[in-house]
Amino acid sequence: MKSVLIADDHPVVRAAVKLVLEREGFKRIYEASSVGEALTILREHAIDLVILDLSMPGGNGLDVLDRIKTSNLSCAVLVFTSLDPLFFQERCMRSGALAYVSKTNDLSQLHKAIHALMAGYTYFARLPSASMDTLQQSEKQMIENLSNRELTILQYLARGTANKAIADAMHLSHKTVSTYKTRLILKLGVQSAVHMRAFAIRNKLIEDA
Repeated sequence: MKSVLIADDHPVVRAAVKLVLEREGFKRIYEASSVGEALTILREHAIDLVILDLSMPGGNGLDVLDRIKTSNLSCAVLVFTSLDPLFFQERCMRSGALAYVSKTNDLSQLHKAIHALMAGYTYFARLPSASMDTLQQSEKQMIENLSNRELTILQYLARGTANKAIADAMHLSHKTVSTYKTRLILKLGVQSAVHMRAFAIRNKLIEDA
């Protein structure tokens, strides 16, 4: 793997990841702080490895994964995020990611994941199989049934982002976002945006700020 893209909107995280990559011998290191920047770099350069955060301006990392998959790009994707693998790892695997590392771990886990991908292996966390109660299992299934775009809009809404701002960020019409919002309320069985936020926090889809 000769070239790598770090897609993360936090400069301190990008700097730390860059140090790890430089120690691993990577020379061509590109950086992106938004979904739009990441997609532009992927179009303009032959990228071998993407270190991808799931929470970024202009959408999220799932949008980048979908674009890589539909464009048949040959880059390997290592998801490096603060979002709980219990709710996101399987979705990322289905979307083509080859590794998932939580930012709550120390950087040695990132080292190990990079080594695994360079050797042709995958690297995923071992998830607990029977630790969730009935409510959590039911809600996890609801989340699994959402499309990547529905999940992205759910995260925006749960953070209190206005429909117009979501439409601008995701290049959608205001009407389309409203339709998604109505659909999410029905799918999740919530009564309002307040309940939607509680649902998202409870299932660690967003951080409780």
